Amino acid sequence: MDRSRDDRDFDGNSKDEQLEKYREENTGPGEKLTSDAGLKISNDRWSLRAGKRGPTLFQDFHFYKKQSHFNRERIPEKVVHARGDGAYGEFELYKSMRHVTRAHFLQEPGCKTPVFVRFSNFIGSKGSKDTAIDIRGFATKFYTQEGNYDMLALSFAVFSVMDAMKFADFVHAVKPNPRTDVPQATVAHDNAWDYVANNQEIAHFIMWLMSSRGRPKSWRMMEAWPVNTFRFINEQGISTFVRFVWKPVLGVHSLLLDEANIIGGVDPDFHRRDLHDAIRLKAYPEYELGVQLIAEEDEFKYDFDILDDTKLWPEEVVPVEIIGKLTLNRLVDNHFAEEEQASFDPSTIVPGIDFSDDPVLQGRSFAYRDTDYHRLGTGNINEIPINQPIVETNFNQRQSDVRHRIDVDSVNYHKNSLAGNTPAETPPEEGGYAHYPEKVEGRKTRERPSESFYNFFSQPRLFWNSMSPVEKQQIIETFNFHLGYVKSKSVRQQVVDMFGNVDTGMATAIAETIGVNPPTKPHVPVTACSPTLSISNTPHYAYSQKVGVLIGNGFNGDEVRHVLNVLKEYGVFIEVISEKLGTVTGADGTKIKVDKIFVSTYPVLYDSIYVVGGSTENQKKFNQDIMTFINEAYKHYKPIGIATTAQSYIQVSENNNLAGVVFAASNPDFAKEFVSAIAQQRFWNRK
Repeated sequence: MDRSRDDRDFDGNSKDEQLEKYREENTGPGEKLTSDAGLKISNDRWSLRAGKRGPTLFQDFHFYKKQSHFNRERIPEKVVHARGDGAYGEFELYKSMRHVTRAHFLQEPGCKTPVFVRFSNFIGSKGSKDTAIDIRGFATKFYTQEGNYDMLALSFAVFSVMDAMKFADFVHAVKPNPRTDVPQATVAHDNAWDYVANNQEIAHFIMWLMSSRGRPKSWRMMEAWPVNTFRFINEQGISTFVRFVWKPVLGVHSLLLDEANIIGGVDPDFHRRDLHDAIRLKAYPEYELGVQLIAEEDEFKYDFDILDDTKLWPEEVVPVEIIGKLTLNRLVDNHFAEEEQASFDPSTIVPGIDFSDDPVLQGRSFAYRDTDYHRLGTGNINEIPINQPIVETNFNQRQSDVRHRIDVDSVNYHKNSLAGNTPAETPPEEGGYAHYPEKVEGRKTRERPSESFYNFFSQPRLFWNSMSPVEKQQIIETFNFHLGYVKSKSVRQQVVDMFGNVDTGMATAIAETIGVNPPTKPHVPVTACSPTLSISNTPHYAYSQKVGVLIGNGFNGDEVRHVLNVLKEYGVFIEVISEKLGTVTGADGTKIKVDKIFVSTYPVLYDSIYVVGGSTENQKKFNQDIMTFINEAYKHYKPIGIATTAQSYIQVSENNNLAGVVFAASNPDFAKEFVSAIAQQRFWNRK
């Protein structure tokens, strides 16, 4: 029976129910250790030897099987996007898109589709750090009523190359030096910047990378775009060009350069931990899906080529229409079995969605499945539970490694008479996939699709014009950080000359720091800006911001209890930090559980601090630790709340203005004022 397009309702639990038959518990009362063949094991601690002090015997099959399986536990890591993590959830449609697409999951408002999402870093290896300055992946697998649909997004609206032919060169250049395998997870080296200077189509991508977008505070606060141009196809066969964007409900927020570098050392799993904590505390990550639509007849209407992935579609020119919401609400049960074996492929699409002639998309449609055939070691990628669609599948592919299906048919080809020519084709009008019948003609060529592909600097200039003064300064600092590692003066000079086309002042400021000459040519004459590109315009909430409570004994119980209750009321995450684990006791006997000790945590891991103070066994060390937290939080422009018992820790002087520091003394509204400060997140006017 063909159930690829029917009217069954799938919800967020459909995939979970399918996975249930694969889950196994090995531990628990009465459970006995066995081999993978079911043999009960009497000794899993000592190998079989010839005598107490003799050599191990080859006949110890248990040791052989245990060790040989262990030797094969690792599979090749992804060449890019190796480091990541994922979660399950559901996508709910807000409004019907029937007028532009026949895709079943985009038809009826309220339709819910189970999903799996994988977040990842692009450059570093599986063992690198979460907070590296890098582009992030945001890959979503929709388990739809018509089969799987994979949407592969990135945290930038633009890509690094104009044609898939150059992708391998780009990756080779930004990966660690092939002689030394250094540096890891960063483009702060000569090869990367030599590539940039000599492949200037990358200018727009680099502006995004050097901006605060290259170091998100959280995956939950990260915008994402599939960057490629697709087609929607409706029931009448009419094509509409489409680009997608995920917009985080919490807004787009970033780490400072200094914070990202420090966190990478003290907590390299920072983003993973944040995702786990948020879902565990039911602060489920949420993203709204937006679409930008361009009618087929308007393909050449704009001053950018809609097939050029190094160009964005400015929202002021091509508005974003919000059509649904993604909610992530469940973590994986086993990281390897689910996250590591998840396969995403841009050519995994459903009726109503098709490719454009975007040169990068054309190459991606081949590359992803091919690399996973190698990495996962089998042609049966979709038999792995995480990749299985939740609709019935009938196909004639057979065998290959790790085949679990036991196909009992004696016929495995098309066409046939022995099985009544089944499995049968499904005509497009009944849900079968059919490509858009685009008219194609011309000579074979390696030319670029249009002259606007050669315009490398107008949109990077648009990006620069759209930034706030703080964001512009951060871009300059990030350029300086990376180029400061480049040994070749020639490469540094080439980069400055190149980005002089984007902004003369920016490039001159960079040149002054990295020891080369300022650019000699003016920047391109573009004055337009796009306010949506600046994260200074993003929503701000206190919800799920993380506050470190610095506390000892003898605190004001009524005051602290009230403040903590208000923080919880607004969904603020709280961690209590003190000298020792256990509890701290207030002057009125109030006891508060300690979550962290100063020696095992760091100021950069918190979005804000609430300084309560108090007494401890080692008062001098306690006070020093509190001052370290205050100084770091103040330096990073973060909100600081000061309890009545902690006023001595921070004083107004001519050297500071204490912007974003909220005092409880003589302030009955302290708790709510502190929440408002937490929501603001950064106080850029602080001195």
